Amino acid sequence: MHTPDRVLKYPDPRLRQKALPVEEITPELRARARALFPLMYEEHGIGLAAPQVGWGVRLFVVNISGRPEDELVVVNPVVTEKKGGLWAFEEGCLSLPGIRGKVERERVVVLEGQDLDGHHVRIEADGLNGRCLLHEYDHLDGVLFIDRLSPAKKQSIKRRLRELEEEFEGAAV
Repeated sequence: MHTPDRVLKYPDPRLRQKALPVEEITPELRARARALFPLMYEEHGIGLAAPQVGWGVRLFVVNISGRPEDELVVVNPVVTEKKGGLWAFEEGCLSLPGIRGKVERERVVVLEGQDLDGHHVRIEADGLNGRCLLHEYDHLDGVLFIDRLSPAKKQSIKRRLRELEEEFEGAAV
């Protein structure tokens, strides 16, 4: 089993690929999904999508509180409802170190999918929980939070994006 050892950094092209549905929940998939938590905690994150470690499946993990009992794995999530109006809040991303910016998202999200036992889950979340679910869900479609920034903010982060691009090119050599 391949366990993730690092979070992919912008502009790795795998971050822009649309993830494929999970066909079957196997013991290997369960172990691999659970292995995302230690990496997420090591990076001081509250969410991590499988594509962020080069694993192109529709699965993500979140834990807002950091307490083990609050760990959540969602397989093949589908956003079924967004409501409550838009609110702007600062976001960051493990794949975009050193970049933060206000993103407008719906206040409440309803998401359905499966847990690691294959059981149907329905999650209604608001505030930071809802925002985190939407942020990770975006990763499954190759969308990064910087795509949702205002034009002015996009302009202000251009230098940092260029630095990340240069680091990526240097690492590829």
